[in-house]
Amino acid sequence: MRTSFGRMAAFAFIAMLFSVSLAIAGEKDKEKEGDRPAGAQQNKMKVCNAEAAKKNLKGDERRAFMSSCLKG
Repeated sequence: MRTSFGRMAAFAFIAMLFSVSLAIAGEKDKEKEGDRPAGAQQNKMKVCNAEAAKKNLKGDERRAFMSSCLKG
């Protein structure tokens, strides 16, 4: 009986530590994303996306356009 309770308590403690470490890691990732300004690639994606929408491109045509626009 005693060993069963000890194992259960140890498992609960380890699970708690794991969940706390995940929560801390998630907060650090949010801070990094919030502090970072939008990159050139993100801006280029917005511009290309807007142009594709203006041209009303869909499917393979849109994919081809986006590929060439992002490379250029």
